[in-house]
Amino acid sequence: MNRSAASSLSKNSVSLVALASRQIARITGFDLPPERRARLLEMGLTTGAEIQLIRFAPLGDPIEIEVRGYRLSLRKREAAGIRVACI
Repeated sequence: MNRSAASSLSKNSVSLVALASRQIARITGFDLPPERRARLLEMGLTTGAEIQLIRFAPLGDPIEIEVRGYRLSLRKREAAGIRVACI
C-alpha cells in the first residue's frame, strides 16, 4: 500500500467501540502500548484483518467481535485502542 492510501485509511478510521452491532470493518492500526498490542496481534487482530462487532454485553463491557472465523471478547478499553475503517 502506498503512503497516500495508508494516510487516507488512517483519516477515515474510528475506534472499534464506535461501531454498531453487526457492523463490519477492517483494522487500520492500534493506539495501544506495545505489550497490549502484541497480545492482540497474537490473537489474530492484525492490520488489514476484517472484523465484525457482534454485540456489546448488557452493561457495555466486554464486547464480542468475530475475526478470522472465531469469536473473541475484548474489554472495552482494549477495543478503544483498535482503529478500524468501515467497509
